[in-house]
Amino acid sequence: MIHQSNVGLSSRRQFLAENALGIGSVALAWLLNQDQALAVPPTLKLKPQTYDLMPKQTHHAPRANAMISLFMHGGPAHMDLFDPKPELTKFSGTDYSGEVVFSFVNRASKKLLGSPWTFAKHGDCGTEVSELLPHTAGIVDDICLIRSMHSGHNGHEVSIRYINAGIPAVTGRPALGSWLTYGLGSESQDLPAYMVLSDPGGHPVDGVLNWSNGFMPPLFQGTVLRAQEPRILNLDPPPHLKGSLQAQNLDLLRTLNRRHLELHPGEADLEARIQSYELAARMQTAAKEALDLSQETAETQKLYGLDHDETKEYGTRCLIARRLVERGVRFVQLFLGGQPWDTHTDIRKGLPAICRRTDQPAAALVMDLKRRGLLDTTVVHWGGEIGRLPVTEGDQATGGRDHNGQGFSTWLAGGGIKPGITFGETDEFGHRAVKDIVTGNDYQATLLHLFGLDHQKLTYIHNGQEQTLTAKRECRVVREIFA
Repeated sequence: MIHQSNVGLSSRRQFLAENALGIGSVALAWLLNQDQALAVPPTLKLKPQTYDLMPKQTHHAPRANAMISLFMHGGPAHMDLFDPKPELTKFSGTDYSGEVVFSFVNRASKKLLGSPWTFAKHGDCGTEVSELLPHTAGIVDDICLIRSMHSGHNGHEVSIRYINAGIPAVTGRPALGSWLTYGLGSESQDLPAYMVLSDPGGHPVDGVLNWSNGFMPPLFQGTVLRAQEPRILNLDPPPHLKGSLQAQNLDLLRTLNRRHLELHPGEADLEARIQSYELAARMQTAAKEALDLSQETAETQKLYGLDHDETKEYGTRCLIARRLVERGVRFVQLFLGGQPWDTHTDIRKGLPAICRRTDQPAAALVMDLKRRGLLDTTVVHWGGEIGRLPVTEGDQATGGRDHNGQGFSTWLAGGGIKPGITFGETDEFGHRAVKDIVTGNDYQATLLHLFGLDHQKLTYIHNGQEQTLTAKRECRVVREIFA
């Protein structure tokens, strides 16, 4: 508390709350999270804990320094998109002889369902892609298509938590973005290191757990941008505070903070808090500039599909993601409301609809990063938590596909990933991964390696035990997909 006869303020925090100074609610929330993080909890002597976003030393030379994850909640039907199965088409309508675990037994069927869509080879690499993804087909020479992902679980939440946080079903663990920012720190002093672009349709399945800091300090939680404009509230100062008056207020706040620090010399935490609040003023300008798409050319906006209603919303978020990593944000994640890839019924209508919404923007992101020289150091991820079964759920004409965590597809691009390849296989019907299987923990260990981090050495002490993203489960770095 500060008391001075010529200053009508009781504290710095109260000063911020009452005057706002144009600081957006997202910026302030993030900075308050930093305050909480600076109350360092007791630690063991295993190794020192650090709770800041200063750049960190990696375990080995990194290939990537940023990542954009396009998370496709619900389980994209891989045999209809990325994994053509002639045998499935040949025997469509006949009974499947293999063992199947159904999530919805009341609608279950063992009738094989061949894909209603055709596949064709694309690019110099000749990767086969469905007609539903014409824009992704145009970037196959830049991506690594993994056809052997495996969660081992059919449920959405259990698999999301595995792919995103290391252990199936378990809540309270930090998400991938939290581990990356904890291990690497931030490249930007004006924007949060971990940012989430939410969907106007609402939260995805499992809600805020998708970007949770878990047992880590709130400093490492994803900062969520609003789904609609304005993405951050109150970035512009109130009219009565604009210009020289705001500058005077900030100067006064800085003077009060520094005077308080002089009264408490040697308090590193206090100095860090002061620096954090000073960052708020810088973020006021940086965030507004980063979100201003009017700076983009008409050609770029068209590339992302901003000129069409179906692609405008998702394309806008993909373009914002590129602008954020361009400005030093470490990890950006895009989510879809609910689980639109969860095509249990009427797959002939539902699957084309979500493809039309996301295909062009996702491909544009890779193309745009590449032409700007950013793809070499930025990993782009496209994929969900599970795939779909080769049998029909309901009838052949109006039905869909049930959950399948035994084998599914995802793709990666950039950041040291070998372009223009396919990796791994599922069986002849697309049910189970059978060759070069990639588990959720393999995926995490591989990504950390690209960022210069060893998944066994990146540890966090929680409840007296060393924790890792891969939960010290058996896994491997999939070096075969490295460039």
